[in-house]
Amino acid sequence: MPRVRSNVARLKRRKQVMKAARGAFGARSKLWKAAKENVERGWKYAYRDRKNKKRDFRKLWIVRINAGAHQHGMSYSVFMHGLKKAGIEVDRKVLSDIAVNDSAAFTALAEKAKSALDAA
Repeated sequence: MPRVRSNVARLKRRKQVMKAARGAFGARSKLWKAAKENVERGWKYAYRDRKNKKRDFRKLWIVRINAGAHQHGMSYSVFMHGLKKAGIEVDRKVLSDIAVNDSAAFTALAEKAKSALDAA
């Protein structure tokens, strides 16, 4: 037997969708079918992009660390390997912030990474 929603639940859902469609243009904010399609597509993209946001930030942090490492004559991978050998555990978010805002501290990290690689 198919599940039947009560009128209250159906109206509540419709109200929620129509409220979410308010910023859309033309029929997409006025007519039920167009609004529903528009809102559901938007929710789908929002769900997907909440996942992609994490990837994008990690890429950004890696680019920033790479730029800082190249200023000290190393590639990103060599720099990260040197930090690991030196026993320095700093995540990429913090490293990228240091690379952008505190060049003296990043230089010290780069020197420690170099010396750890030379010792090995």
